[in-house]
Amino acid sequence: MSVPDPSPARKPRRLGLYLPFAALLIFIAGWSGVWVWARGEAAKRLDAAQAAWGQAGYQLAWKDREIGGYPFRLDVTLTEVSLRGLSGWGLEAPRIEGEAYMHAPTYWLIAAPAGLSFVRPEGGPVSVGGKLIRASLSHFQNHPPNLSFEGVKLTFAPAPGAQPFALASADRVEFHLRAGPDDEGGVFARLDGGKARLSGLFARVAGDKPIAFTWNSTLSKVSAFSGATWADAVRHWSDAGGRMTVRDAGLIAGDALVNVKSGTLGAAADGRLTGVLEVTLRQAPRGLDALSAEHVIEPDAAQSAAAVAEARQGTGDTAEASLNFQAGRTTFGPVALGPAPKAYDPR
Repeated sequence: MSVPDPSPARKPRRLGLYLPFAALLIFIAGWSGVWVWARGEAAKRLDAAQAAWGQAGYQLAWKDREIGGYPFRLDVTLTEVSLRGLSGWGLEAPRIEGEAYMHAPTYWLIAAPAGLSFVRPEGGPVSVGGKLIRASLSHFQNHPPNLSFEGVKLTFAPAPGAQPFALASADRVEFHLRAGPDDEGGVFARLDGGKARLSGLFARVAGDKPIAFTWNSTLSKVSAFSGATWADAVRHWSDAGGRMTVRDAGLIAGDALVNVKSGTLGAAADGRLTGVLEVTLRQAPRGLDALSAEHVIEPDAAQSAAAVAEARQGTGDTAEASLNFQAGRTTFGPVALGPAPKAYDPR
């Protein structure tokens, strides 16, 4: 009995070998298309932001723009960036770098590796350098969007011919803006390890001791804070009944202390602050004397306010009082100190 010859083996099909490579190529091509589209969207949004700032009365410009980061990031680099407002305030930076990952294209990290300068309308520009200057921006659908700024080991140097700046350096500076429930917005700021310049108000009060500042507040009716200019935005917000509730704030300059325990602030039609702050003062006479020496308040008003503070200190060196902003004036207890600060210029 003979055994039949076995059937010849079939040649292996190579389709299974090629399919993974073909799928990978298709994925790479598709992902590349998505990245190119996202790159174009980033450029369009930058152009739209520039136009929107221009319509709001600001001048936003840069010399060169590069967008890279393929395949998993969007890296935007702007050189010789400048932002100027109608009020005269402005920002300048030789280089701004922004980065967002493709899986989170609405969360941006922004850095100024070569430092930046802020321009004062009357005092002139101040150059800011440091170990770290960065910010983050996200949740653009919120009002306001989430904004955080962080500066570490900062130095402040007025440009030649510019007026002096109150601080020479600071160990850390933070600023945070967050949206909250019920049309609220939170504003938080902090400065640690500040050092005053050799002369000026802070130098008179703090000497060579460190300066620290904190501010924690909530704004109501924050959706009404909009307009072509800063003055328009504050006016619209105030007209809508917007108020700032100060939850905690403080300024430490050497041994002197100003602490705000609570308060509510607004803006009147003339642009000046309205409201009341409940404050605690340590070494108030010294601080008031410094304000008088720097011509911030009149000497007679400083002496009267110092007498009120001393009368309320008791056996210690801490006094409590109300700081009132009403009818365009600032009063410390019963003493009128001078005009109330301006939130905006109505002109």
